[in-house]
Amino acid sequence: MKSNPNITRVFDLLPNCVLAVNKDDTFASKVKGEWKKYSATEVIEIVNQVSIGLIKLGVKKDDKIALISNNRPEWNFIELGVQQLGAVLVPMYPTITIEDYRYIFTDAEVKLVFVSDKALLAKVLEATSVLTGIEGIYTFDKTKEAKHWTELLDSSKGEDFAQIEPFKAAVQPDDLLTLIYTSGTTGKPKGVMLTHDNIVSNIDGLVIGKHLELCSDDKALSFLPLCHIYERTDVYVYMYYGVSVYYAESMETIADNLKDVKPQVFATVPRLLEKVYDKIVAKGYELSGIKKQLFFWALNLGLKYDPMKDMGWWYDTQLKIARKLIFSKWKEALGGNIKIIASGSAALQARLSRVFWAAEIPIAEGYGLTETSPVVSSSILSDFRVGCVGTVLPNLQVKIAEDGEICVKGPSVMKGYYKKPEATAEAIDADGWFHTGDIGEFFEGRYLKITDRKKEIFKTSGGKYVAPQVIENKLKEAVLIEQAIVVGEGQKFPSALIVPEFNALKEWCSRNEISYTNPEQIIKNQKVKDKLDEVVKDLMKNIAQYEQVKKVELLPKLFTIESGELTPTLKLKRKIIHNNYKNLIEGMYN
Repeated sequence: MKSNPNITRVFDLLPNCVLAVNKDDTFASKVKGEWKKYSATEVIEIVNQVSIGLIKLGVKKDDKIALISNNRPEWNFIELGVQQLGAVLVPMYPTITIEDYRYIFTDAEVKLVFVSDKALLAKVLEATSVLTGIEGIYTFDKTKEAKHWTELLDSSKGEDFAQIEPFKAAVQPDDLLTLIYTSGTTGKPKGVMLTHDNIVSNIDGLVIGKHLELCSDDKALSFLPLCHIYERTDVYVYMYYGVSVYYAESMETIADNLKDVKPQVFATVPRLLEKVYDKIVAKGYELSGIKKQLFFWALNLGLKYDPMKDMGWWYDTQLKIARKLIFSKWKEALGGNIKIIASGSAALQARLSRVFWAAEIPIAEGYGLTETSPVVSSSILSDFRVGCVGTVLPNLQVKIAEDGEICVKGPSVMKGYYKKPEATAEAIDADGWFHTGDIGEFFEGRYLKITDRKKEIFKTSGGKYVAPQVIENKLKEAVLIEQAIVVGEGQKFPSALIVPEFNALKEWCSRNEISYTNPEQIIKNQKVKDKLDEVVKDLMKNIAQYEQVKKVELLPKLFTIESGELTPTLKLKRKIIHNNYKNLIEGMYN
């Protein structure tokens, strides 16, 4: 099942798609306040120059090249140049620890390292100070402490690009393309081995299944880390369709970049959509009189919307008015041209799906893992169910095991874990089924629904199993709650540690004439504690009795990647959080 028989390796996208469309803005990034655009021919020339430069450095097939950077065109130039030689890219998060860098450099036997800036260079230099085998470190930003990546381009001047062809010809679809180290929530990172065929087949599944219908006139804004296969495969899909890729300057500039670029598509995670929604609602609270009434009338109307159902004449009439008066401003804030937002990496609250669709901002929720390159299922805009993660890609098989675990088989399932045959055998059974560790079911026989992580489900002292993610997502529906972790293994009932949304809490305190000092002090205020208890109690009304959160403790600061309490993909590291707040948790049961 091929969408384009000429594309069997990822770098085949360059001549068959990128050059075929031949846009002036294949890639773009902001440099000194202006968008620097690279045409299709410029992209291919730079990629070839990178390949030549690497050949001159002695890079051979299967050599490992590390890349640690924010999203920018240089990321693509290096990785595509590496691909053409049959070498293997090892991308890493800029946010991981020096110890993790050192472990990955050693485990992957990295030969060269590319980093974006001086701060990351300092971490890499410390990590590599006791290592042998690293033959060179290059930066994208100019600094005196390392070589600049353009030295590769300079060394290729006057060279014949034809010398790259034998390298490209030697790359087979089943050859290793990349090693992606998954942080996981426990233990040392594992290197996921993905081949060209793994990723090309995932592109095929998305294209043939019409999960992302785009065209060459479209623009995409990219801001999720390219080191994660989710954003990386999305960029390959953009390249397939000839979509221009504009890279956001940083996570802090996304709002401005959306208004500037006016993209038709971008990929995101639910956490960012939650923040967008919370900011919108916070602004709604700042309104007064008829404007405030209209805002919350429209919001409540949107929260009931189902794009796959006939909502009736009266509802549709009201929604038309709400869209004109209120929701049009939401669309404008995202650039005004959105055709599709891809949401993945975690469960999207159903209310967010409903309200954004009501605002004519279509969100396609999907599901996948690094080990599946990554997409397993994705919503088709004309055929999906709110609360589900879409339908399975046409070139994959999915079954639900007896214990509820989702198992996947197909061409996009990884080759295995690098140097870890036992872990590979544990993940992929003798019949070729990859065991995801996620619990799920098929709704109406075809729409995949994720209910929890297999290893995160816990049992209360009453013998009842509790799926914490479902309850945590319910808690985060509250405007006053930003983060939550549900605990209660072996206890009589579940409890929760909650981080309030402090901007919304500050606004609530102002309306209720409560003096707001700082997070540490305000969470001790009895009226605030009573309010959060009331919010949680209300949210638990439709949750089974044995799953209901009975006690909560408020925390003054967010769980973060830096504190070690979140993975780079923003998943809770439950064991670390449990250990950090052991006394607080025990206090809820004493």
